Amino acid sequence: MMTKTELISKLADRLGDLDHKVSKKLSADMLNTLIDCIIEGVKEEEEVRIQGFGTFKKSKREAREGRNPKTSEKIRIEAMSLPTFKAGAEFKKAIK
Repeated sequence: MMTKTELISKLADRLGDLDHKVSKKLSADMLNTLIDCIIEGVKEEEEVRIQGFGTFKKSKREAREGRNPKTSEKIRIEAMSLPTFKAGAEFKKAIK
């Protein structure tokens, strides 16, 4: 498992291989901004596509009946929107 901190370090190292050095703070700011933009895009537009990587999307889950696992009592679960991710073809191919 790679943590966000490790991802930031890796991003700084990879970008630092270019002509200029990139700090971990700048890498963290870039990653956080990217994540914020994806969240805003999914929230407002319902879909964010990054070609070669995948699609972040808002999916709607209908209201349903569930059970409280402790008491087995029936409960109503409200409808909600959830984020989903579908990997793109290039991403899937790279993982194989």
